[in-house]
Amino acid sequence: MRTDGVGRKSTRSRGEGNCVEVAGLAGVISVRDSKDQAGPVLAFPDNAWRAFLADQPHQS
Repeated sequence: MRTDGVGRKSTRSRGEGNCVEVAGLAGVISVRDSKDQAGPVLAFPDNAWRAFLADQPHQS
């Protein structure tokens, strides 16, 4: 996870319009719809984000 505040689009979006952008800054992970740059941002403590990722099934 980058921690410089620069957003990174999900590699799973594949140009199908379902785009999520994630950015990290000093212990906080932010998530937003990359098509709505001025829209709302969800912010999570980094430990909550890591727990979320650890609980996801791995897909090929």
